[in-house]
Amino acid sequence: MSDFSERLHVYQKSVEKALGHWLPDTSIQPEKLHEAMRYSVLSEGKRIRPVLVYATGQAFGVKLEALDGPACAVEIIHAYSLIHDDLPAMDDDDLRRGRPTCHKKYDDATAILAGDALQALSFHILAHDPKIQVNSQQRLSMIDTLAIASGSRGMAGGQAIDLAAVGQSLNITELENMHIHKTGALIKASTELGALSVENVDLDLFSRVSQYAKCIGLAFQIKDDILDIESDTETLGKPQGSDREMNKPTYPELLGLNGAKEAAGELHSKAIKCLDVFDEQADTLRAIADYIVKRDK
Repeated sequence: MSDFSERLHVYQKSVEKALGHWLPDTSIQPEKLHEAMRYSVLSEGKRIRPVLVYATGQAFGVKLEALDGPACAVEIIHAYSLIHDDLPAMDDDDLRRGRPTCHKKYDDATAILAGDALQALSFHILAHDPKIQVNSQQRLSMIDTLAIASGSRGMAGGQAIDLAAVGQSLNITELENMHIHKTGALIKASTELGALSVENVDLDLFSRVSQYAKCIGLAFQIKDDILDIESDTETLGKPQGSDREMNKPTYPELLGLNGAKEAAGELHSKAIKCLDVFDEQADTLRAIADYIVKRDK
């Protein structure tokens, strides 16, 4: 097993253990709501966002346990967004991570409430986790970072742009802007939360990991668009070809399949360049950039 695979496994297990701690137990009322929350968050996933929190924090010398809270917060926000994106009023998907979506497993109302409760929980974690080793002002900056990345100027705004773009013709700048918000904002916040987990973070280094994340966030979306064409439902764990069926604008549609692959490669190179000033402590971040453009699901 490669060093990256071993590190990935450590990070995934760390966040899953911490998630199990923070998520309300199914024996606590309201049981159905708590069951739906745990069903959605603890389902098998890549955990890219928490992995980025851990990898960035450790590149700055932060201990693993001090990163559990930020890693959980960003993964819980991501899970909430998937629950709501899958609803009939949004993307109307039946399958997520190879299992029925939350509203199919339970019902629409429970899914909406599960998303709402998860969003609130993520900020509770950042506000109260005693293992986060920064001062109150920097903890507030972490909360602010995640709030902006999740709201109308970030992920939620990107989803609104995406819904409005169905059946429309976007140019490459408009498409990039949509995905900088919808997908990229939370990926960028993941690295920033990792960097903010060390007190008195160097602003130049912070800027570099932020730019790195912007590049891999776009590369991640381009790769998703490519996989929507080249992969299959069983491998993806969600319906293959759904973007085309919904007539959504994609990178392969605008650039062609080969052009989209070239664009992902260029963004990967730019991301790696951003890490030039870091030593081997940032090797996991470099490996994540490689993984994003080479993955098959």
